[in-house]
Amino acid sequence: MDLPAEGKRSGLLALAVLGVLLIAVLTVFTVFDGDEESGDSGSATPSAPSEGQDAANGDTGADGTQEPSGGATPIVALTEVAKAHEVMTKYMAGLSTYDHTSKPAAWSGPLLGLTTGETQMEQATTLPTGKEWAQCEADRCSSKGTATVERDAMISDDLVRDSGRSISSVVSVTAARTANGGTATESNKWLVTVKEESGQWVVSGFDIFGLGDVGASDESGE
Repeated sequence: MDLPAEGKRSGLLALAVLGVLLIAVLTVFTVFDGDEESGDSGSATPSAPSEGQDAANGDTGADGTQEPSGGATPIVALTEVAKAHEVMTKYMAGLSTYDHTSKPAAWSGPLLGLTTGETQMEQATTLPTGKEWAQCEADRCSSKGTATVERDAMISDDLVRDSGRSISSVVSVTAARTANGGTATESNKWLVTVKEESGQWVVSGFDIFGLGDVGASDESGE
C-alpha cells in the first residue's frame, strides 16, 4: 500500500537533516584535528634555539665576558697569579746573577726579602762557595740570570690546616756566565712554590724539576 504523499515528504526531510548533521560533524572533526597537528609542528622548532640561548646566557656575564660555569670563584685571581709569578722569576733570576765582587750579605739580603725567611731558604739563597768561588774570583767571573714561568703545576688553598694559598709553577732559568772573556750558557727547569703571607707572595721552596731536592740549588755550595 502506498504511503501518503505527506508521509514521504516528512521521511525525505528527516533524511536530509540527518545528512546535513553528519556532514557538519565530520567537518568539525577534520578542522580540529588539523589545528592540533599544526600547533605541534609549530612549537617544536623554536624550542631548541631557546634552550641553546639560555645555556649561552648562563655562561656569559652581563658585560659579555665568559664566567666560570655555575658561578664558581677561582682560588687565586689572575692578577694575583701574575704577582706570584713576578716574585718567582725575580728570585730565581737573582740566584744566578752575581759577579766576583759580590758580597754574601749584600747580595743575599734583597733575595731573602722575597722568601719566607725560613732556615731552608737562608741555606739555599747563597753565592757559590769553596773552590767554585775561588775560581770565580780568579777568572773575574760574572753571571746574569733570566727566568720565565712556563706553566702552573698547582694552585691550592688549604682550608683544613689554615696554611693559606700557595702556587707551584715550573720556571725555566737561564744563566749566562762569563769568565776569562768567554761566555757559557746553562738552562734548568725548577718547580718553584710561593705562599701568601700577610697579603704578599713569598718563595717557600724550589726543586730542580723532576728530582725533588727541596730548597737545594746547584750553586748553593759543596
